[in-house]
Amino acid sequence: MNVVILAAGMGKRMQSALPKVLHPLAGKPLLQHVIDTARLLRPSKLCVIYGHGGAAVPEMVAKLATSGEAPIDTALQQPQLGTGHAVMQAVPQLDETVPTLVLYGDVPLTTSDSLRRLVDAAASDKLGILTVEQANPFGLGRIVREDGRIVRIVEEKDASETERAIREINSGILVVPTRHLKRWLAALSNNNAQGEYYLTDIVAQAVADGVEVVSASPAGEWEVAGVNSKVQLAELERRHQLNIANALLEKGVTLMDPSRIDVRGELICGRDVTIDVGCVFEGRVELADGVTVGPHCVLVNAHIGAGAQIKPFCHIEQATVGPKSQIGPYARLRPGTELGEDVHIGNFVEIKNSQVAAHSKANHLAYVGDATIGSRVNIGAGTITCNYDGANKFRTVIEDDAFIGSDSQLVAPVTVGKGATLGAGTTLTKDAPAGKLTISRAKQMTIEGWSRPVKKPK
Repeated sequence: MNVVILAAGMGKRMQSALPKVLHPLAGKPLLQHVIDTARLLRPSKLCVIYGHGGAAVPEMVAKLATSGEAPIDTALQQPQLGTGHAVMQAVPQLDETVPTLVLYGDVPLTTSDSLRRLVDAAASDKLGILTVEQANPFGLGRIVREDGRIVRIVEEKDASETERAIREINSGILVVPTRHLKRWLAALSNNNAQGEYYLTDIVAQAVADGVEVVSASPAGEWEVAGVNSKVQLAELERRHQLNIANALLEKGVTLMDPSRIDVRGELICGRDVTIDVGCVFEGRVELADGVTVGPHCVLVNAHIGAGAQIKPFCHIEQATVGPKSQIGPYARLRPGTELGEDVHIGNFVEIKNSQVAAHSKANHLAYVGDATIGSRVNIGAGTITCNYDGANKFRTVIEDDAFIGSDSQLVAPVTVGKGATLGAGTTLTKDAPAGKLTISRAKQMTIEGWSRPVKKPK
């Protein structure tokens, strides 16, 4: 099958310099949603028609090139003279021996199941249209039937009063035998209210040529909803997120409020997972069995082990959290963080590019960067690893059973030996030997005769 995706529109109502089809929905461009769905159908040819936005659309398409997938071609429509004119730009790239499916870059939520039903209904010799009945079809092309058979599509501006009363609308998505499509496109006229070449006019040509016109319908109206404004984009965002939430609920995930979750990628959940309100998941996030995620957390490309508890207002990015660990509230795990089993990372603690082994804890107000930390280590409040000298990064090693007193600074590269203790307020610039107390403190002094300054009278 050939797939042609129309993505040339300017999108004036978006009030943005960004081409309409590149606006994000659930964290990825509208056009990418359509391409991803099209690829599920395993097309032999895939062509994106672009216009406004210069090189931005082809550049985005080029980034989606994947080995093993059909290559994505692009064709420029300039000027934009309607949907029929847009498909004309793809004609040189189409394989006549297979049907052509036409999709739209601003209609992101059509499912592959609905498209397969359409393709199956059309087979190799019929023209198939994805249609839906709407209570308020204003502004949309109507499906005109005679004796139950589709005979043509009429646009709102060209429709009679009787035709405007029809509730079955054309989604614009159709599949056509390519050998007929090329001939019908060449015969299109722009003698209409808009002065454009309507792709929908091929329906009347199909009827005249004795080619049967059939239809299929999606599971919901939202599958054929397009985006022409930020209002519509926001509406589809919530629809999409609700679809994701419902799928999670069906799999047994507990969502404290299904209307307050945002998944901008892939969220994989085990059994008995609970997610509180306001959480955002980006990239690929895995939550193992029994994980609890508190309110207003952001997880990006993260793996959370079984039974772990993520308390409110945590930010976890490109990090791994071990089983039964407790994170937060207000903790930040940055890229390269790997936590073992039963690790406690408390409020206002930041970990970056570090490994923390089982049963260790940093419960308050600490920064751990570029460090390797053993098991059963206690990191006191206010501790920081000084890993950066302004030009280069250095590593800190803290071995098993060490105790780091509050308000300590570990100036890397430095090693704290197994079972060592650092006294509170220590600035460690040399290795601390195993099993011993190391302390670095200025001598405490009381200054006799000192008095606190007071303001001078004006």
